[in-house]
Amino acid sequence: MVADKYGRQVTNLRISLTQRCDLECFYCHREGQERSSLEMTPEEIFRVASVGVEYGISKIKLTGGEPLLRRDLEDVVRLLSSLPNIVEVSMVTNARQLTYERAVELKRSGLSRVNINLPSVKDVTYREIVGRDVGDALRGVESAVEAKLLPVKLNMVLLRGLNSDEVEDMMRYAKKVGAMLQLIELEPVKRGSLFYNQYHHSLDQIEREILSKASGVKVRHSMQMRKVYTVDDLEVEIVRPVENPEFCKHCTKMRLTSDGKLKPCLMTQENLLDILSPMRRGESIEVLRRIFMDAVYMRRPYYTDGKNQARIFGSSS
Repeated sequence: MVADKYGRQVTNLRISLTQRCDLECFYCHREGQERSSLEMTPEEIFRVASVGVEYGISKIKLTGGEPLLRRDLEDVVRLLSSLPNIVEVSMVTNARQLTYERAVELKRSGLSRVNINLPSVKDVTYREIVGRDVGDALRGVESAVEAKLLPVKLNMVLLRGLNSDEVEDMMRYAKKVGAMLQLIELEPVKRGSLFYNQYHHSLDQIEREILSKASGVKVRHSMQMRKVYTVDDLEVEIVRPVENPEFCKHCTKMRLTSDGKLKPCLMTQENLLDILSPMRRGESIEVLRRIFMDAVYMRRPYYTDGKNQARIFGSSS
């Protein structure tokens, strides 16, 4: 297992399969990636991931765009789940195209679980945010639960003036279908301050209210110390913004963009390393390993609290 210059181990690989999507959510940051129509083949994705596994990658998350638009998604999952030491292949999706039959096939291919982006269960609110009716998304949620892609996590990004008063509705729905709920504070990625100030809604008061009702709480040490509250048998996870030193201190992620670049940090376009072009030129596995390790060593915390990084992260830069 390898670590960057700040002692942070790299154990998670987020792979963007496509920039295509069947929605246009106005708050989407597309994994911090610039738009590109180039996509890797399943075999190319597998080869990059296999290099990562050599250096300690044990969990893979498939993102987009919308991964379900890839007709070869099952092939991608099958290849990745066959890698040694991979304990989980999961996916982020809007679930609108997740039929029960496809959910079952993805489960058989090796997909462990799904995170489903669901800003609202109310049709009017959902349509206002994403421009579509909510029915297909709710059917996708139910398909994931029935196919046992568990735990099914519902990602609710809080948007002031749109869905910020619907947390209790979402909690009731998540409990009813047997899902977990992730309440996510809006990120300022790829958006200006006017947009952020208009739609950002702090989770502080909501978390206090949930805490007052909770029968238990646990901390996810491997996920930036997130807190997960249990309320009437429902697990509610609080996802704070990444723009803080605590998030950066515990980051274990490497990202692979849909056009084949290793991206050390969500928040910046700096330090991207192209691994797809050398692969397509027929470069050796040693070259690909060196590119992956270079990407690891180029990782640096995007946010600090103004103090010396060496003291914060326990290592010199």
